[in-house]
Amino acid sequence: MSVFVHASAEVEADATIGEGSRIWHLCHVRRGASIGTDCTLGRGVFVDAGVQIGNRVKIQNYVSIFHGVTIEDGVFVGPHVCFTNDMRPRAVNTDFTPKAADDWILGETRVSAGASIGANATIVCGITIGRWAMIGAGSVVTADVPDYGLVVGNPARLIGFVCASGTRHDSQESARRCPGCQ
Repeated sequence: MSVFVHASAEVEADATIGEGSRIWHLCHVRRGASIGTDCTLGRGVFVDAGVQIGNRVKIQNYVSIFHGVTIEDGVFVGPHVCFTNDMRPRAVNTDFTPKAADDWILGETRVSAGASIGANATIVCGITIGRWAMIGAGSVVTADVPDYGLVVGNPARLIGFVCASGTRHDSQESARRCPGCQ
């Protein structure tokens, strides 16, 4: 098994890509990023410096994953999802000098194992998306999502729970103990 990197993709020198992973057209993987085994990065995915991506992760086309994001094993990220990393973004300081790397505070985000994020969702920094959680398409996630949580909307709100197979349940406990997922 080997790594596939499309000729149009750019993988910087000290990024690591696990066996069996596929990096498709026009992707950019920055220095210090780590991508696990058997991952797929679709067309136009941007993986910023230092980002950590687990094993068997599928990232659809045109996703931006900025510095400070950790994606655990088995996560699905739909097309055009955007992760943020700064709660107070500005181009300049109050004296109009350009902001430098030391002029902002990194907001870290974690997407836990098995979670799914629908197309066009925005994930505001500083949150954790729980294990097997599901984020509805177009949602703007501004707060932590519990394990097995199903959230939708802007801002995203908890509307129920889903098990590992994605079937809706009435409670977190029911989703966690789903007989079909055991």
